[in-house]
Amino acid sequence: MCVLNNCLNKVFKFANHYYFMSTSVTTEEKMKAAAKLVFIAKGFSGCTSREIAKEAGMNVALVNYYFRSKNKLFQLIFQAVMDEFFESMVSVFSSDLSIKDKLKILIEREYDFLSKYPEIPRFIINELSRKNNDVLAVTHILPKIYNTGVITQALEAQKKGEMRKVDMVGITLLVISNCQYPFMAKPLIQNLHSLSDEQYVKHVDSYKIMVSDMIINYLFPNEIKTI
Repeated sequence: MCVLNNCLNKVFKFANHYYFMSTSVTTEEKMKAAAKLVFIAKGFSGCTSREIAKEAGMNVALVNYYFRSKNKLFQLIFQAVMDEFFESMVSVFSSDLSIKDKLKILIEREYDFLSKYPEIPRFIINELSRKNNDVLAVTHILPKIYNTGVITQALEAQKKGEMRKVDMVGITLLVISNCQYPFMAKPLIQNLHSLSDEQYVKHVDSYKIMVSDMIINYLFPNEIKTI
């Protein structure tokens, strides 16, 4: 396993090096890619302009020239990863799956997304507290979600009695609160239970299954099979 991981790491580093050295990639794109890698590895607080410049193989002054501030650069990264997440959900919502299966995948992908970008929920809260609503510029993707017909599908399932009558705000709260809070509360829970990072990850993985079962069983009570 160690040999395989070492090989994969070498391939990953080579791919990154090739990407950054490619003449077909613009300076701005190289810096965005570098910033995304540093952010994933170190989070927003550890994502400095110097670290980004080092990852991209450029001068720190060039990073500051292009993006003016780390916060501005991070907002661009944030927008890119959010678009990536929403586009993946549009593809699921557009499928022929049942509304129940679509919600299961939504919860699973939400956890996978936050496991990759655990700083996102805290960043959103901090930005909104400063009344900086530009960070939530996702209005361009919302029409795509509505056009998938997933909202109509949910309402039809509710009319048929297959799904509990909960409005979209309620469903949004159910998913967001249960999926995002474990990542926001990590320092608190780790401190209370003296958990290492590895132990916490295992607990969150188990909790993901619990959350999925809990939300699905609540929204589709008539499908719960009694033993």
